[in-house]
Amino acid sequence: MSHHLTTQIAANGVATLTLNNAERHNAFDDHLIAGLIAALEELNAATNVRVVVLAAAGKSFSAGADLGWMKRMASYSEAENLADAKLLARLMHTLNTLGKPVVAAVQGPAYGGGVGLVACCDMVFAAPEALFALTEVKLGLIPAVISPYVISKIGASHARRYFVSAERFDAATAQRIGLVHEIVPRDEVLTMAHSWAAQLLNNGPESMASAKRLVAEVANRPICEDLNHHCASRIAVQRVSAEGQEGLTAFLEKRPASWIKH
Repeated sequence: MSHHLTTQIAANGVATLTLNNAERHNAFDDHLIAGLIAALEELNAATNVRVVVLAAAGKSFSAGADLGWMKRMASYSEAENLADAKLLARLMHTLNTLGKPVVAAVQGPAYGGGVGLVACCDMVFAAPEALFALTEVKLGLIPAVISPYVISKIGASHARRYFVSAERFDAATAQRIGLVHEIVPRDEVLTMAHSWAAQLLNNGPESMASAKRLVAEVANRPICEDLNHHCASRIAVQRVSAEGQEGLTAFLEKRPASWIKH
């Protein structure tokens, strides 16, 4: 794992993954990307982890691409750039499809790939000081790898504006367009993220993973007989699953479900 990442796993099953390169504003390079992939895969496989909080140290959440990495990329061939971009794509896919809820604590600015990270999280809490920007076109580039996740979060109309304008927008705007869910004071962002992470522990872990997949399966699909059948099948499978049976039985017996720690 990159030395610019720290992982802490609390006794209640909430893991905190922190970008920890404050001096460089938690900027991306290939080493950090590889470290994040490894850390996320490890947390996803860990049986003692139920929820992941993604946080950052210092003034910035993530400034996007690291300057040194950009200098190296400038001399890469197209094939080398493709391999490099695929690594970032793997990170975004890993975070977006993680089998556990991911709660983001955005305490400061997030630019470029940092916006991609935010877009891949399930719940996002941001400080008023958080700023966001997709500045790739200022460098003659495009936010290609992160685009599926950002567009899924903010919609095509807002993406068309912010992809071409490269303008900065504040946390209130980010909340209005769907990138951020709630704005809380900077010194309370991480506390709020952990508070919600703890509340998520009351929910069935398998059902939360299944619910995340459901959103991906249903979003932007036309409502038709095939979709209705798919959704009916999904709930039927969930009802007869071990977790579904336990949850329903616990509710009817007016007791806590087995996944809730006392």
